[in-house]
Amino acid sequence: MDLDFVCAFAARPASRLTRRDVARALLAVPSGVALVALPDLRRALMAAGNPLSPAFWDSAKATLGSIEAGVATVGDVQRWVESTGTEPILMTPSYFIWPEEDERGPVAAEMYARLVAHLEERVEAGEIDPDALAVGDPEARAAYEALQERWLATPLPDGRVPGQAVNEEHDEELLAGWDEEEAFALSELRRIVGALPGRPEPAAELEAAAGRLRALLALPGYPGSVLRACAGFDERPMPDDDRELWLEVAAGVAGPLSDLADGTEEPEEFADLDAGIGEEDAALANLCAIEYADWLAAVAALTRMGPGVLASPERLARLVAESEDIEAGEQDDEDLRATEGFFASVVALWGFLGIVDADEVLTPLGWWGLPEALERAWSPTAE
Repeated sequence: MDLDFVCAFAARPASRLTRRDVARALLAVPSGVALVALPDLRRALMAAGNPLSPAFWDSAKATLGSIEAGVATVGDVQRWVESTGTEPILMTPSYFIWPEEDERGPVAAEMYARLVAHLEERVEAGEIDPDALAVGDPEARAAYEALQERWLATPLPDGRVPGQAVNEEHDEELLAGWDEEEAFALSELRRIVGALPGRPEPAAELEAAAGRLRALLALPGYPGSVLRACAGFDERPMPDDDRELWLEVAAGVAGPLSDLADGTEEPEEFADLDAGIGEEDAALANLCAIEYADWLAAVAALTRMGPGVLASPERLARLVAESEDIEAGEQDDEDLRATEGFFASVVALWGFLGIVDADEVLTPLGWWGLPEALERAWSPTAE
């Protein structure tokens, strides 16, 4: 590693290299190599008329030495790069978080580069003291953070607010990723179910379950409140057709359409900060935490095995972990417990729908209805 390497890495001549440029180049090679190169690199920059400062070189030696010794944390290294004075803070005090470098979209990459350029201007203007940052001065750090917070919240000449623009792009990418996962899960569900024998629709059981469901949905509190939120019935009327009603609620359990309605029956509970999360909120949170792949694995396994199979939360967690329909990866006891906890809310709601019986055993109605409900939940036309 030498000055030519740093210049090529930063795409700048030696006279314009910043502390950030040098720090990033040093981190791009093994720490031992970087430590050996430090003295020659310092002399070469001095000869090029860009000596940086003793505080920077001392901090570089200390950080690289900690890395080589295996005692530096990722946070230590990140904070050192930030102390160069032109590195954006990864997470600001207001919890704005920059995406990782290899995960930035065009907008995030543009805004990041704009902020780096802005910080370089502020260093040149004397508003940022990199040496104070290098020695860990708390006032300098606070001022550095405040300067970046202001920039992120200040509109650019074209009207875009940097922080908001980055967050919006991230949200769009997240939604696009979910859409892609959903479409793949739906295609896999259709492939799996299509290869199995037909499942008769249990008309009598469906009618009876729908009747019980209508009565339940008319009641306040759990579980009616959660089932209404799952199906979106707090925002639109319930269908008159029993089959449609049952399928919409069952589909909503796999993909809740809305949150709990405002003005619940006991609003004083929400004022008690020591009371913890309520049963309704916990149930919805668990439903939303289950990934597409886990739904696919659980429902595919139950559909293959048919009525009479145990569908307890513990069994479902095991079916997901052992599924050959998804890439579950290694599952330890903690992972199994988490999955079991999520599906505990599912199985409880399935009981009210008649998908499982009192012993948590899959019923003929559940065998027929689960794949139907899951397809409805994941189909683009299901709103």
